[in-house]
Amino acid sequence: MCFTVLASEYERRVDLLDAYKQECSACHTAYSPAMLGAASWQRIMSGLDRHYGVDASLDAKTLTEVSRWLQGHAGTSRKVSVAPPEDRITRSAWFEREHRKVPDAVWKRASVRGPAQCAACHTRADQGDYDEDHVRIPR
Repeated sequence: MCFTVLASEYERRVDLLDAYKQECSACHTAYSPAMLGAASWQRIMSGLDRHYGVDASLDAKTLTEVSRWLQGHAGTSRKVSVAPPEDRITRSAWFEREHRKVPDAVWKRASVRGPAQCAACHTRADQGDYDEDHVRIPR
């Protein structure tokens, strides 16, 4: 099953690759590939054995499939032209700007579990809709 994700009104819609969604959403939101540039995705995919503190290694076939898909759909907008620290979407300037009013205590709630869990607050994240009209911050 493919999901259509829209990173923002400035990004293009793209159907999420099933293998990408299955593998990545096991731990965090399966982000739109447009949320990072191609170089960031390349670095992330070449270091899955040490993916932000966990081993997220994939078999060779899946690694190739997902890598090619990410490269082909990577962001090209100005907002992703500068790689965020550690290639973390949640540390990008645009992400931090959009979430600047969210208190640190909210990220620590068991119902939220950190900024990589978009669906905790964005009720339509699974549809690629991150519009603030559909945000509900859980207690």
